[in-house]
Amino acid sequence: MIIAIRNGKVIFENKIADNLSVYIENGKIIALTNEDLPCDEKIDAQGRYVSPGFIDIHIHGAAGYDFLDNSAEAYNAISVACAKHGATTIIPTITSSTAENMKESVKVFESVKDSCEGASLAGIHFEGPYFSLSQKGAQDEKYIKAFDKEEYEGIINSTSSVIRWTAAPELEGSKEFGQFLKSKGILPCTGHSDAECDCAIEAFKNGFTHVTHFYSCTSSIKRINGIRYAGIVEAAYLTDDMTVEIIADGMHLPADLLKLIYKIKGVKNIALVTDSMRGAGMPDGPSILGGFEGGLHCIVEDGVAKLPDRSAFAGSVAFCDRLVKNMVNMAEVSLCDAVTMASLTPATIMNFKTKGRLQGGFDADIVIFDEDINIFCTIVQGKVVYKND
Repeated sequence: MIIAIRNGKVIFENKIADNLSVYIENGKIIALTNEDLPCDEKIDAQGRYVSPGFIDIHIHGAAGYDFLDNSAEAYNAISVACAKHGATTIIPTITSSTAENMKESVKVFESVKDSCEGASLAGIHFEGPYFSLSQKGAQDEKYIKAFDKEEYEGIINSTSSVIRWTAAPELEGSKEFGQFLKSKGILPCTGHSDAECDCAIEAFKNGFTHVTHFYSCTSSIKRINGIRYAGIVEAAYLTDDMTVEIIADGMHLPADLLKLIYKIKGVKNIALVTDSMRGAGMPDGPSILGGFEGGLHCIVEDGVAKLPDRSAFAGSVAFCDRLVKNMVNMAEVSLCDAVTMASLTPATIMNFKTKGRLQGGFDADIVIFDEDINIFCTIVQGKVVYKND
């Protein structure tokens, strides 16, 4: 069956094309043309934007669920909630936990990855537990520890589902960890780290080419005995090919920092991520970061999750559409660039060869939205999974 999306403004990396039709067959884009080709079904975009689907490479939960709940119900509910807000691909992220919980998460992921009804699940991201205690943020310190080679090799050798892993490169054993992950096709990421600049740059050479939630739990300039030392933030600015992800929820980073990151790193090195927890899409009030059992209590208010004493954030409650809107309105970037940072750039960082742009042969992961980034329709691999009629 051939589906045609018509009467839309199609978003590419460097331009927006009016009245270009997108044709889909067998889950793939087969043509983009202003010709009226035969089709079996038509979707009228009614002058709205037709965009590559958003790709969220760092998300913990939504709709009252967390991936550490380790249930098919949780995975499906999060997948569906994300699709309603334009995400077509997500990477479930598991906070620091026990090795047993991590292994259980892999099992649950593998049992549900092909059956979720919303955004597709690309693979697992382990965020921890090999972190710096001084940069733990909202991670539960009882799980944070040094690198355990037997543990991480045992997990990785038992599955092909892990595709990224965030750790602190200043910890002893990080070089071996990074090189091992890289040899398995897994992306080592710098995060929850107090590394100095030279350490972060050396880690880059060992595979740590990406920085998890830039400026959040990542070291910057500090003084020791009066001498200033640069940190991960400065390493990312100095290293052209080091990619970063930013939580553009309007709370984690102010407009000035969004503009600065965009100015220095550029659209090809910035991925927009939600880092959302179970409170996304839920009313304000008490919530839990992580699984219901053993999770960290927090509170959702003012459009963000906070620790109960309000001393730090505990994840965002944003969806992808909010990130794109904020980059346009707060950082004053073009819609093309905002969409690219939510689609093609994360796809490139994660080496997703057929995702992130509207092009013949690419996956038919498409989102249709209006001038205010209100989602009208979300299509995942050629299937309409959400439509706001």
